[in-house]
Amino acid sequence: MARRLLHLVGSPVDEFFADLSRLYAGGCLDALAGDDRFEHVIAHVSPDRAWTFPADLQASTIAEAEHLDVAGAIAHIRSLDVDAVLPQMFCRPGMTAYRSLFAVLGIDVIGNTAEVMAVAADKAQARAVVAAAGVAVPAGEVVTRGDTPGLAPPVVVKPVDADNSVGVTLVTDPTELPRALEEALAHGTSALVEEFVPLGREVRCGIVVRDAELVCLPLEEYAVDAESAPIRTPRDKLSRGDDGDLFLVAKTTDRAWIVPDDDPVVARVHEAARRAHTALGCRHYSLFDFRIDPDGRPFFLEAGPYCSFSPGSVIAVMAAAAGMDLTTLFDTVLHELDRERATA
Repeated sequence: MARRLLHLVGSPVDEFFADLSRLYAGGCLDALAGDDRFEHVIAHVSPDRAWTFPADLQASTIAEAEHLDVAGAIAHIRSLDVDAVLPQMFCRPGMTAYRSLFAVLGIDVIGNTAEVMAVAADKAQARAVVAAAGVAVPAGEVVTRGDTPGLAPPVVVKPVDADNSVGVTLVTDPTELPRALEEALAHGTSALVEEFVPLGREVRCGIVVRDAELVCLPLEEYAVDAESAPIRTPRDKLSRGDDGDLFLVAKTTDRAWIVPDDDPVVARVHEAARRAHTALGCRHYSLFDFRIDPDGRPFFLEAGPYCSFSPGSVIAVMAAAAGMDLTTLFDTVLHELDRERATA
């Protein structure tokens, strides 16, 4: 009998997050289509908080589907008898509250728990947790409106709880600091001011859990330049085409590439990533950003412990570089979920 999987898609926050979710979820559904071991069901949440259960992710199909409130959606979900839910939501409520809902309903969530996602989404909390586990982090402080940071430029100012480099500014001139703080605080209630780690390099490290063992994947390195692009910005990650649809910018070889396994930085980053994974309580998989200073020392920047299982998802790209195709990656994660069930 096929395993019935519920894909949780959309966003109660805004259309940007809803579009981002549909972009990745669509890639996942396309990649897994035709595998008769699975039956896929879609639950879509709109910015007006209405739930639908469309047959596909076409805008017209979603619009024509019956709109339900939370109570109606829960009743429908219970009737579906799903085996597990795959969260595809990237907004803060989607990564936390909506995952918690399924935990309350007793439906297993593929990937990290709401509690882990909540800590990871708060950059200040995440860096504190991994630093306590011995992972190097840049010197930093959290400030709110009206505070004066103690760190002197150069510093990176970022919202504590925003993703995709939104509101992030590199400050080299002290007179620029107030504007950078305003920009960060426009996207959150507090800002993280971190010492600027000079280049160096910037990499991401993914981990997949296989039979309770942490398997580090090949690193992905991003195009940064000390003069022209010292930090990554939103335009390095996502953009919209002429048709208005989102597309992934950081997927071309001039923007991102796989680091060879024999690169000296790989072992250092893998060690730091394993410590971060364990400290944060991640399960199934994890993903971390590191800044590498000119001496080759990795500094933790942030955690992004989610995977959409779309071919363009970072963990999927890293796994493919290790010879693990998307179906094998998905099977590995489901096997880990089953192993946890058996030992619970």
